[in-house]
Amino acid sequence: MTNTKNTEESQGSQETQDSQKTRKSTENSRSAKKPGPMEVLRQARGQLAELTGMEAESVSSFEQTEEGWALEVEVLELERVPDTMSLMASYQVELDADGQLTGYRRVRRYERGRADARRS
Repeated sequence: MTNTKNTEESQGSQETQDSQKTRKSTENSRSAKKPGPMEVLRQARGQLAELTGMEAESVSSFEQTEEGWALEVEVLELERVPDTMSLMASYQVELDADGQLTGYRRVRRYERGRADARRS
């Protein structure tokens, strides 16, 4: 009788461990599917650079949307001397919930040394 009880406790313990492993595996795969904000930023910069051939200098806007993520990324389009005369561009970038780029478009071009006109 004691052997049967020990065997049942051992099986119960094994089932609990298996259940915990399954739960952890599910949590890990969920977190692997949904990247965090910093990973999304890195992916967006990398994918935009791959498509346009221009490296992102900064991200000026970043927000989560119902469809995924929306960013505005500043890139150097044309390097000039002095640097304040270099031509910059802002790109609106859209990513799905998994961090994959779904679209981008240039929304603005400007010289690095020029500020936007103030609006009242």
